[in-house]
Amino acid sequence: QVQLVESGGGLVQPGGSLRLSCAASRFTFSMYTMTWYRQAPGKEREYVARITGNDGSTNYADSVKGRFTISRDNAKNTVYLQMDRLTPEDTAVYYCSTFTFRRFWGQGTQVTVSS
Repeated sequence: QVQLVESGGGLVQPGGSLRLSCAASRFTFSMYTMTWYRQAPGKEREYVARITGNDGSTNYADSVKGRFTISRDNAKNTVYLQMDRLTPEDTAVYYCSTFTFRRFWGQGTQVTVSS
């Protein structure tokens, strides 16, 4: 069974940075696209960014483009989300996800942007 464990969330002031990590196991990590989603209080879960497994190409939601960077280390079975210039609108639980024979989710990590 696929396992995804996020870490790195916390409280940060507006304009600050955080780096999220997602440690993956029990599947061939390097072969699969990894995706970050987020869910703010009272809102639907939304797409943030993804990175493919083969060539590492990336894609971002318009709301984070230019501020967030997704990357992966296939040797460590880990995907990262570097978040810069954070705003209160980025406050959410962040989830990593992958689709093998079905979609799998991590437990999420809370990011709170507040002064």
